[in-house]
Amino acid sequence: MNASSPPAAVELRGITKRFPGVVANRDIDITVRTGTVHALCGENGAGKSTLMKILYGMQQPDEGTITVAGEQVVLNNPGDAIARGIGMVHQHFMLADNLTVLENVVLGAEKLHGIGGRARARIKEISDAYSLNVRPDVLVEELGVADRQRVEILKVLYRGARTLILD
Repeated sequence: MNASSPPAAVELRGITKRFPGVVANRDIDITVRTGTVHALCGENGAGKSTLMKILYGMQQPDEGTITVAGEQVVLNNPGDAIARGIGMVHQHFMLADNLTVLENVVLGAEKLHGIGGRARARIKEISDAYSLNVRPDVLVEELGVADRQRVEILKVLYRGARTLILD
């Protein structure tokens, strides 16, 4: 990296995570530059989800460092990750079927844009910017899997994520 290039969005250095009887991650180094897409590939049990849970603050590494936008950080919980612009879309949806898309998106994030017109406008703005085609007034139970996934992505973006983890 030269002096004029911006810092990486995320850098993981020397990440190691042990569980009783198994080393899930050993000395992992990853650099994610802004505007790039990365895929972690490996068989079940290879440690992919563990590594992403570490980046999202759900687990702490036994060794190694995490740097976000050039600043070394400690992510003790998902709130710390969210505050640093890291969001996670879980493989199992975290949506309330009996609520609308808008209600699901703003639930727990009411302080950002309220629950009315400002929230609706922000949802539309994000949906349009990323071509998510989200309909805010539809009940989640009426949505198919692909639309539910788009709602999950919208939820993460609504909360200000600049780095998305899709597990």
